[in-house]
Amino acid sequence: MQEPLLGAEVPDYDTFPEKPPPLPGDRARVGTLQNKRVLLATFAAVLGNFSFGYALVYTSPVIPALEHSLDPDLHLTKSQASWFGSVFTLGAAAGGLSAMILNDLLGRKLSIMFSAVPSAAGYALMAGAHGLWMLLLGRTLTGFAGGLTAACIPVYVSEIAPPGVRGALGATPQLMAVFGSLSLYALGLLLPWRWLAVAGEAPVLVMILLLSFMPNSPRFLLSRGRDEEALRALAWLRGTDADVHWEFEQIQDNVRRQSSRVSWAEARAPHVCRPIAVALLMRLLQQLTGITPILVYLQSIFDSTAVLLPPKDDAAIVGAVRLLSVLIAALTMDLAGRKVLLFVSGYAMGWGPITWLLMSEVLPLRARGVASGLCVLASWLTAFVLTKSFLPVVSTFGLQVPFFFFAAICLVSLVFTGCCVPETKGRSLEQIESFFRTGRRSFLR
Repeated sequence: MQEPLLGAEVPDYDTFPEKPPPLPGDRARVGTLQNKRVLLATFAAVLGNFSFGYALVYTSPVIPALEHSLDPDLHLTKSQASWFGSVFTLGAAAGGLSAMILNDLLGRKLSIMFSAVPSAAGYALMAGAHGLWMLLLGRTLTGFAGGLTAACIPVYVSEIAPPGVRGALGATPQLMAVFGSLSLYALGLLLPWRWLAVAGEAPVLVMILLLSFMPNSPRFLLSRGRDEEALRALAWLRGTDADVHWEFEQIQDNVRRQSSRVSWAEARAPHVCRPIAVALLMRLLQQLTGITPILVYLQSIFDSTAVLLPPKDDAAIVGAVRLLSVLIAALTMDLAGRKVLLFVSGYAMGWGPITWLLMSEVLPLRARGVASGLCVLASWLTAFVLTKSFLPVVSTFGLQVPFFFFAAICLVSLVFTGCCVPETKGRSLEQIESFFRTGRRSFLR
């Protein structure tokens, strides 16, 4: 039997009554799934992840094409190819850094919408590129947009989703990112590299259009004192027939307790620094498994191996398998739990989608905007180091050396999961935060 998140009452933090009424998501989980509004809001937001996944692997078919380009201004050497592949991650790191401010200044929704500006500009630069600098600037801008959405979208989705389906909806950012990558691989079989950039504009425009009609996160609105607007947003998300008052009161109570920004002194408190450390280390380990350089140079990797199929076809097959794996994770995450999938599955079913979800679940509300940006910043700086060094290491030592390193990191990740990662299945964000405050170790079992 699953142990309760909270046991005996804690005098200084009695957020939840001993026998609270069931959460709206627990009372009507099926009804929530039938509520197309929360699904539509999630879909509108995660179109940003689609664009992110598309832009991340854009270099996979483009680098081989430009290495054989007859245009001297666009022909890439191995050194230039490593910059073209890795500069995206520098932009993503800058996007994560900006999210530390924009997430709390503009709110989750407006920050996601703002990402459309550098994304559209970046695709336009690459589509019309006449020199290396335009390619690098375009990659940097699309990377900036990706880093910003990587920090904002999981937080937005987790804050609008009911607890009973937050795992499934929380997996959609990774699902859409993988779908975006698969779309790029598939279009790469048909379109030249300039038209691949043009095609990348479409999801950005659709995202802006749909998000214009979606509500802000109720938690963000409450943190800004816009209570009536927050209640309307929650009612819209849950449906006209749902009783949202108990859920609204719990969110309101949690926001009131944490209405001020966390100070540096408070950041050292265990109930603040522990969840931030868990989220940060998960994002670092996620990158150290090597997923970013593998995806960025996927077609080039297959070029250097003795596979039977053409490298473009192999890349598309990898994209299809990743999409299927993330879809399975989304369907099973709320049944099997987060830790089980981290232990028994590969990257696409475990460390891919679950790391994004757990980051948005465990971070404390007062520090969620800044901490999520910090996690994304550290993650993409790590990705830059790996992506920039991957091709030189392969040229010097062979393909097996980086893959042995990635395998060793996967073993470290298993140990970290068993020791430090909490199970958050079926818990509200307020309950998860209350656990870190009380320090009940039974929750980690």
